[in-house]
Amino acid sequence: MRIEKRQVEDKPLTVIIEYPEWNDTVDSLVRKIGMMDISFVGRIDEKSVNIGLSDIYYIENVERKLFIYTKDNVYRFDGSMADIEKRMIDTGLVRISRTCIMNTDYLKEIKQIRNSHLEAVMDNDEKLIVSRKYLPDIKRIFKREGI
Repeated sequence: MRIEKRQVEDKPLTVIIEYPEWNDTVDSLVRKIGMMDISFVGRIDEKSVNIGLSDIYYIENVERKLFIYTKDNVYRFDGSMADIEKRMIDTGLVRISRTCIMNTDYLKEIKQIRNSHLEAVMDNDEKLIVSRKYLPDIKRIFKREGI
């Protein structure tokens, strides 16, 4: 496989995949690249905003309302955890508790705290509680990404 990169001013990001024949590797690559373009519509101050997957630190359910947390803002999301889970296959998003989905792209470390609880520390020093029940999912993401 050969990878070429070039910067092109005033053009959108374009990915061209050339292949001798369609196979599982090509199919997987196309799906992964497509997943990078996932976005969610959140609301802040009565405005609807498109939030790219790469901007999301975590998503949390608080009192039956979903919130998307980015580096600088918190957005209200009008959907369900199930809606998000359907779209997070082959992404860095992983469920860490009944009420929280974390983007592992911003995960700095996981450490054990009291009893059977774990704490995920994000790049922005935000701390999230990880349920042991969801630890295998996090490990699966790390194995897939070679971490």
